[in-house]
Amino acid sequence: MDDLWFSEYDTPSVRFPIKVKRQLHSEKSDYQEISVYESEEFGRFLTLDGVMMLTEKDEFIYHEMITHPAMAVCPGIRRVLVIGAGDGGVVRELSAYRGIESIDVVEIDGRVIDVCREYLPQTACGFDDPRVKIHIQDGIRFIRHLENVYDLIIVDSTDPFGPGEVLFTKEFYGNCYQALTEQGILINQHESPFYEEDARAMQSAHHCISQVFPVSEVYQAHIPTYPSGHWLFGFASKGLHPVGDLKEEEWNRSGIRTRYYNTDLHRGAFCLPNYVKEMLADE
Repeated sequence: MDDLWFSEYDTPSVRFPIKVKRQLHSEKSDYQEISVYESEEFGRFLTLDGVMMLTEKDEFIYHEMITHPAMAVCPGIRRVLVIGAGDGGVVRELSAYRGIESIDVVEIDGRVIDVCREYLPQTACGFDDPRVKIHIQDGIRFIRHLENVYDLIIVDSTDPFGPGEVLFTKEFYGNCYQALTEQGILINQHESPFYEEDARAMQSAHHCISQVFPVSEVYQAHIPTYPSGHWLFGFASKGLHPVGDLKEEEWNRSGIRTRYYNTDLHRGAFCLPNYVKEMLADE
């Protein structure tokens, strides 16, 4: 029997293959193709329209880095909105904070949540937190008329194509600004700076956010199964600075357990390579 491989194309001439044991699930929802595979090296992994979203082996890096930096800057966060994140990993990380009072999750495709609950309980366990309320609807419609509601908004979207495209627009970021409190923070996945198409999406997102928010910074992480392994996140706020306002001692006293994130790494993550700085400066 021939070996089975899943391949994702990072560009038309670069692909990332993973040897798989079997395909566990495949369906076409109202929005996208949802598949789950079991691999030799990375455990189970989720793909949407053929694009890898997470693997059991390295998902902790992404989910810790999209969640904990904001909480370390503003430990007083009480109300959180998560847009996307149908796998539950962001909610799992947020659930470690006892001071959070409510977590609204807005996911346009409810089937992603159902599939992850069944096949990826390692991440979907976050949905079991009683503070979580799930809304199956379009994120931009959900947030459009909200004002001064959330202390933190995390946009854990797919790439800026298909269902996730509207979450990379100036209109959407403007709505996020209105929905945040005065100490509010917006965190979003910011794509990769390495390949040309991803880099253009990154520059466009940063341009839109920086037109809306007084503070707009970018930070990085190394995620092995993401295109190029070099991934960026955006930190935006109405005034709080991600390094200058870091509550390092308070976060470390909280006892939150992580495998990737720590406050030393927090500071370093905002120190970007020159080629990324130049891309951001061009915008």
